[in-house]
Parts: sequence; structure tokens; C-alpha cells
Amino acid sequence: MYKLKILALAGLIAIAGGIADAESWILDGDASRVAFGSVKSNTNGEVHHFKGVEGRVSADGAVSVEIDLASVETNIDIRNERMVEHVFKGSPKAIINAQIDMSEISDLAVGESAVIEADGTLSVVGSEVDLFADMYVMRLTPERVMVSTNDMIMLSMEDVGLTAGIDKLMELADLPGITWVSPVTLRLMFDLDAQKS
Repeated sequence: MYKLKILALAGLIAIAGGIADAESWILDGDASRVAFGSVKSNTNGEVHHFKGVEGRVSADGAVSVEIDLASVETNIDIRNERMVEHVFKGSPKAIINAQIDMSEISDLAVGESAVIEADGTLSVVGSEVDLFADMYVMRLTPERVMVSTNDMIMLSMEDVGLTAGIDKLMELADLPGITWVSPVTLRLMFDLDAQKS
């Protein structure tokens, strides 16, 4: 079994760049990207992403990141529909919850970066799994922080309970195989919440 490391948990660290304990941060969904890959028939690799991502980190370090599963974009309309129906089973969101120590990187200056460990839980399609990942955090401005995966994350479909849906995609597309492990990359942009700071 793979030690689950995934998407949005990156977001949980993102805000770690807080300048003061009283600050909270909000995810800029338009500037963020959650992407994942798949390999079918052992030779054909493809990259997909989610267009809808929301999140925030509170002043006490509580992280919540939500991924709109219906916003999946595989660049093939019928495959988008099949992913939503059979893999995600109509579930609206994947949710990551975590707790971080804001003091760890609260003194990052503009232009400085740090690699931090994060752990929490991922809830998706009725399952909850533990998460762990190393995240690269850079303070771009006093009010903006970028968080990205430090390395490619390999996510086991078995761990998140999605193998039956993957098998259904294989059946519908008449494919000999789709890998049960998906590489995931994250680029998450967080802005200081002016109303909360």
C-alpha cells in the first residue's frame, strides 16, 4: 500500500506563510491547479486536472481544501462524464482537512521558501484516508503565498477506494488496462484574507 500523499493537502501548508498568528488565508482558485495523470494500455500517458478548487487556512492553522469533482477536465467530454459518474460516483467534492503549525514558517520573508511536511485526511467518495506530503512553500509578496508539491505524488487508487470505477472505465472504453496509481501535482496560490487579518 502506498503512503497516501495528495492534492490539496498542499493547500494546507500553503498558508503556512502567515506573518502573524491572527492571519487567515484564502485559495485563489483561478491561479491554482490540481493535476493528475493516468496511463492506459501501458503506453499512453495523459494529464488531467480539476477546474474547481477552493480552500482556506484559518489563523489557528486549521486547513480545509475542497476539490469540485464534477469539474474534472480530461479533454474528452464523454470521459469527463464517465469519471464523474463511475469513478467519483456523483460525489460532489473531495475534502482535505489538516492542522498545521503556523509558527513553523511565519517568519518567511518575501522571496524566501521552505519545504514542509504536512499530514491530514482526505475524504472522497465516502472514504477517509490519511495523507502525507512534502510541500514547497514560497512567499511571493506580503499578501501572497505559493504552495506546490516538492516531488511528484503517487496516489494509489486502491487506497482511496476508486478501483471499481477505474475498472468500469476500462470496460466502457474497451481498454486492456488503466494504471491504479496516479501521479499528482499541485500549484496552490493563497492570498491574505483582508477581512480576517
